[in-house]
Amino acid sequence: MPVVPVVPAPLVVEELAEAPFLVTPTTTVVVDADAELLPNAVLTADLLGRVTGQAVEVRYAELDAPGVVRMRLADDLPAGDEAYRVVVGSGRVLLEGRTPQALVRAVVTLRQLVVELPDGGIEVPAVRVEDAPRYGWRGLSLDVARHFVPVADLKVLLGMMTHYKLNVLHLHLTDDQAWRIDLPSRPELVRRSSSWSVGGDPGGHYTRADWDDMLAYAEARGVRVVPEIDVPGHVNAALHAYGELTPSGEPAAEYLGIDVGFSRLHDDLPATHAFLADVFGDVAQMTPGDHVHIGGDEVLTMDHDEYARLVRAAAAAVTAHGKTVVGWQEVAGVEGLPPGTVVQYWDTREDPAPFVEAARRGARILLSPGSRVYLDMKYHPGYPLGLEWAGHVELLDAYDWEPSTLVEGLPPEAVEGVEAAVWTETLRSLDDLTTMLLPRLAAVAEVAWSAPERRDAEGFLDRLTAHGRHWDQLGFRWHRSPQGRW
Repeated sequence: MPVVPVVPAPLVVEELAEAPFLVTPTTTVVVDADAELLPNAVLTADLLGRVTGQAVEVRYAELDAPGVVRMRLADDLPAGDEAYRVVVGSGRVLLEGRTPQALVRAVVTLRQLVVELPDGGIEVPAVRVEDAPRYGWRGLSLDVARHFVPVADLKVLLGMMTHYKLNVLHLHLTDDQAWRIDLPSRPELVRRSSSWSVGGDPGGHYTRADWDDMLAYAEARGVRVVPEIDVPGHVNAALHAYGELTPSGEPAAEYLGIDVGFSRLHDDLPATHAFLADVFGDVAQMTPGDHVHIGGDEVLTMDHDEYARLVRAAAAAVTAHGKTVVGWQEVAGVEGLPPGTVVQYWDTREDPAPFVEAARRGARILLSPGSRVYLDMKYHPGYPLGLEWAGHVELLDAYDWEPSTLVEGLPPEAVEGVEAAVWTETLRSLDDLTTMLLPRLAAVAEVAWSAPERRDAEGFLDRLTAHGRHWDQLGFRWHRSPQGRW
């Protein structure tokens, strides 16, 4: 069977003995007259229109003519809300999903199947694909605090995530250098602490209108947004905006370097707890998803008892608004966190025992091992972008690992999912981001989506070849890894 270039690898790919589907200017998308499904139909028509260079019509009435892409909800699929089916043949394409989010996964699979012929024609091979994800959390954590990422660039990255069936965008919105989201209860945060990025580069922030626009764009693509307000460390931007958060009552000096661990909140200041209640209350109310991230990492100048009190206070501010808490791995050592708290594991150098114990107490473990999925790590020594504290991460380093056995002693059923991360100390532009994300983000996506028996490095590299051509067509900057087959 010829290589079917679908990434992540599906559960079932079957070649059908029929003629390929031809995409032409008369190709039509047909969908039931359901307001919930209309965004899927528009997305499908937009993707096919970009391929043909002409508008593709959306209709609600079934057509007997060839050239129809039919979309519908269906129950006879593998388990899970994102299970889908794509059937191509007999002059028609059938896209089915359990939910509208599942139909998005079917749409991007169809886009990956498109073949552009030397004569200018466009076809899709006759195949049947049935698929469902291994993990329900397949994310990308993006640091917009060190260097600001405008909404237009976020939308490009959301499109990239959608193409690889990632479904969580985790935004690291605050740090020592800047505060990037405008909150109604604390307007000085963006007025005083959003103008700059690392090294004095230009900054910025998201207004409420920006935030709502980005959330709607993500929702239409089956991506949920998890906002992170990092406390009780990484807070110099907040201390710069509000002097009441410092023991002296004076605002902290602005900081535009890249050191970590020096800033902190103080549990014994009355202003601290009002601040936590305000900012997490605002963020929870502004975000429709179920999760809010409280940070909790790299607090190097605070004893454990004070750290635990502040983490519990932040968690309480989140749960008061009906949201589930997410925190970096350091929160695993805090007793009394709400059951179901998601602990994000990032530093594989640490003793795994606290994470196993946290899972025993009811936590879920989200895997973001720095040595595998921190996509701001340099590809190799001397690479012009990125850091290297976790080593060097080439394409197959991001691919060749198994989530269920990563943390010794952790029950596989405690794994919530997999999330890549990209930190922006050295990344100043969309070109920088795409260079570090591609091709490695595709590798992480397959680890998160595809069952172990469907994964193998040789097959992945074969399927990825066509994706390099796609990135070139889109004008993306990317790393032509020597491990690939470009």
